[in-house]
Amino acid sequence: MTHIRYLTSMPDWLGADRGELLAQTNFSSFFNNLGSTLGEAIPRLIGAIVILVAFWLGALLAATLVKGLLDRTNLDNKIARWLSGSQQGADYPIEQWASQIVFWIILLFGLVAFLNALGLQFVSGPIGSFLETIFEYLPKVGGALLLLGLAWVLATLAKTLLIRLLAPLRLDDRLAAESGGESPFVLSETLGNAVYWFIFLFFLTPILDTLELEGPLGPVQNLLDQILSALPRVLEALIIGAIGWFVARIVRGIVTNLLSATGADRLGSRFGLSSIDRNTSLSGIAGTIVYVLVLIPTAIAALNALQIEAISEPAIAMLEQVLEYIPRLFAASAILAVFYVIGRFVSDFVTSILTSLGFNSLPSVLGLSSLSETSARPTALDEDTTTLQSRTPSEFVGIIAWVGVILLGLIAAVEALQFEALSVIVSGLLVILGRILVGLTVFAIGLYLANFAYSLIASSGSSQSQLLGQATRVTIIIFVAAMALQSIGVAPDIVNLAFGLLLGAIAVAIALAFGLGGRDIAAEQTRIFLASFKQKTGTRSTGKSAQRQAPRSTPEI
Repeated sequence: MTHIRYLTSMPDWLGADRGELLAQTNFSSFFNNLGSTLGEAIPRLIGAIVILVAFWLGALLAATLVKGLLDRTNLDNKIARWLSGSQQGADYPIEQWASQIVFWIILLFGLVAFLNALGLQFVSGPIGSFLETIFEYLPKVGGALLLLGLAWVLATLAKTLLIRLLAPLRLDDRLAAESGGESPFVLSETLGNAVYWFIFLFFLTPILDTLELEGPLGPVQNLLDQILSALPRVLEALIIGAIGWFVARIVRGIVTNLLSATGADRLGSRFGLSSIDRNTSLSGIAGTIVYVLVLIPTAIAALNALQIEAISEPAIAMLEQVLEYIPRLFAASAILAVFYVIGRFVSDFVTSILTSLGFNSLPSVLGLSSLSETSARPTALDEDTTTLQSRTPSEFVGIIAWVGVILLGLIAAVEALQFEALSVIVSGLLVILGRILVGLTVFAIGLYLANFAYSLIASSGSSQSQLLGQATRVTIIIFVAAMALQSIGVAPDIVNLAFGLLLGAIAVAIALAFGLGGRDIAAEQTRIFLASFKQKTGTRSTGKSAQRQAPRSTPEI
């Protein structure tokens, strides 16, 4: 309302009241008053213009000085590069921006002085209030800039000092050696950057407090309080993890070198493990296992130190389950190792016993001489591969015995692990293997009997002995194959049905063959039989009629 009143009223330096001007009737008096009023106003206007020009010249001079000073130094470019995160901070016209800001601020002061000189306080008042607010806030901005500069100095010193302290430790090279290649990040540089920005975060609260920015100050203060409260726990967890990792590496090196010195790698090579590569050798695997066993309790202790239930509770429960199963895994591994050794011994024993008993001639006895020659002759996959080792029937049986012992050990190992479902599966596999062995045994016996029957019939010397012998052998083989499949348990209903249909078809075929092929012979034999039957019947009837026609003789007294 005050501004409206100012706009609707006349300035004091115009002199007369509005009512008096309307009531003025004497033109000479009016022009006299106007001349005196202009005489008083023109000096004020000239003085105001001089003030405005002076401030304009001063603004130009100050802007030129600021731009010249900034052109001579590189500090503004460094600040722009730091704020933008770019390596080319000179692309920003900092000098021009700063000089323009200084120019317009001074010119605003000149405009306020100009308006005050003209007596237009209702116009200069808002501009003066705006400038007053700005200059009242400038000390706060200056204090915030000083705090920001202090934070930058401290953060830079802390980062540089930490990097130089960590450089002699060569942590990056050790991490690269641990990972087997180049380190994915520079650890010293990463830790230095973390400390650098943490110092800035620590100074963020007093900077916002100095600027009296209460809105963002509350969340930032809460965030900083939570970080500071969690920082000791994080440091404790990091220290525990670092110590555990260091101890685990030492223990792994001791175990690996000790086992390698005692010749454990040569023992592992018998199980197919490499004795050259440290990562795949027996000593390397044992060292890795010990390394993991040390790291698991370390991880549990580090998670407990963090006291973050949402993360630590599931992770600790998982690690505790792993620790609980580790003794079972060792027990299962020991059982498998023992049964492996027993299986090798049993395999060698069975192979030697069967070889001494002449078991290698069994294929020729069963009529599988070609198979025996093939198994005795080594084969190769292609020209570049190593020739495969030939296997005798005794060795095959030894391998089967070794597999059976391993399966028994696998059942015991699974029971030690307390995996009921896996134990049932392994037990089922063992039962199936037993049925297969029984079926193969039945088939081998039947094959022997079929060959024996063929030899016996073929040696009779009859004209059809070869054909009858082959038919007998095929019949016995089919019958024994059905028995073997039924022993294995391969769809017994289908096997029985197929075998019955096959025998029925053979019987029908034989009947049809004899019936159709011997039809004429059967008719001739039937006619001969009927003729002989009629002849015998006619002879008997003629004799009976002759006896009835002869006279009876009287007996003598």
